[in-house]
Amino acid sequence: MMSTKTITVGRVCRIEGHGGITVEMKDGRPANVQMDIIEGTRFFEPLLVGRHYHEVTPIVMRICAICSAVHAVTSLMAIEDAFGIKVSPQTKLLRDLLVQGGNIESHALHLFCLAVPDFLGYSSVIELASDRPGEAKIGLELKNLGNKIQEMVGGRAIHPVNAVVGGFGLVPSEGDLVILREELEKGIRKALATIDLMAALEVPTFPESPTLYAALKPPSNKFGLFGNKIVLSTGETMDVHAYKDLCNEVTVAYSHAKQSRFRERPFMVGALARVMLFGKFLSGQAKTACRRLGLHKQTDNILYNNAAQAVELVYSIERAIEVVDELLHRGVKKERPRHAEIREGSGTAASEAPRGTLYHSYTFNKKGRLTKADVITPTAQNCANIEKDLRASVERAGKDPVDALREKLQMVVRAYDPCISCSVHLIDLRPEAERG
Repeated sequence: MMSTKTITVGRVCRIEGHGGITVEMKDGRPANVQMDIIEGTRFFEPLLVGRHYHEVTPIVMRICAICSAVHAVTSLMAIEDAFGIKVSPQTKLLRDLLVQGGNIESHALHLFCLAVPDFLGYSSVIELASDRPGEAKIGLELKNLGNKIQEMVGGRAIHPVNAVVGGFGLVPSEGDLVILREELEKGIRKALATIDLMAALEVPTFPESPTLYAALKPPSNKFGLFGNKIVLSTGETMDVHAYKDLCNEVTVAYSHAKQSRFRERPFMVGALARVMLFGKFLSGQAKTACRRLGLHKQTDNILYNNAAQAVELVYSIERAIEVVDELLHRGVKKERPRHAEIREGSGTAASEAPRGTLYHSYTFNKKGRLTKADVITPTAQNCANIEKDLRASVERAGKDPVDALREKLQMVVRAYDPCISCSVHLIDLRPEAERG
């Protein structure tokens, strides 16, 4: 007689937003595994319709407070792509610096407050801070460093107001950049202490399963968070304008988030994908950190995403120092944003957000008003792959006590650093003929 059992996690702890897990077991094996996204529907895309192009970015960056900088930059790049605006080298450097600040802030928050307690046996960062205040302090100081960068370049730490179409409203002074460089040098030491911490952790193998990785290829064979080509671990490449060929979003009955598959396969985006695909391009202390944490070798274990984030902490601080040095060498110029010649058309852009590749695509009419928007976040792309790794975990650990299995499943979800609310994508149920 067949035995059945259902294991549920009503709400995964220590992630952004509300999500749960349902596992149906038959004869000790997983028959059905679901990641249930139960956040309310978000209406950012239809909210943009009819807006003038200069209103778009201030609205859409509010999709996420943690990732507001990269949302802003990607949105601006998509608008500029639609209007044919070419920004200055200085603007590109400042945008790079702004996005690196967001990467530092987000990775530090995730590692120390959400993920590391899993490996050290604590239920929260509060418990961690009580026993090991030094580690908690490093995490908060690194997060603060990321905030400082965003505030200096973006005008404020959350939802930057200084980044605009064609450039920046104001540029930081050379004196401010010199002070920031000193802070970044201190930050390197803290990032390397993070590598020490991660190197001491034992990484379980229960979620391992064959993984398809996708990320933007950085130009000039250097590791980075920008690029115009999407590369998969199969070796296939596509232009960012063809992003829908990768994402192929579909709805599932049990979740408010769509799922993405490439040729029927789930795929993973994020720090681990970037390091697996392009870690060979790392340099400096980030390269050394990558080897020390074993990420110079291929892995299909999502729990190593935490280690990849630690490597990217070192990378982002080193890259921020490079950008500051180049800005100081060039001499900071007070530039006006490049002028937009409004025209009818579409634009698409992509950047690597902390959780993976982020896409913004817009269509404007001849008056510069938006007629269609599409924003696909990293967590939305990862949903199907999360379920794949949950299934692999149940197949290996399904005989564990239920409470222990629940903890393992939550550990897998947390390793993705998911932004659950950002994964919810509006479903348009009207017939095609009725759509605007």
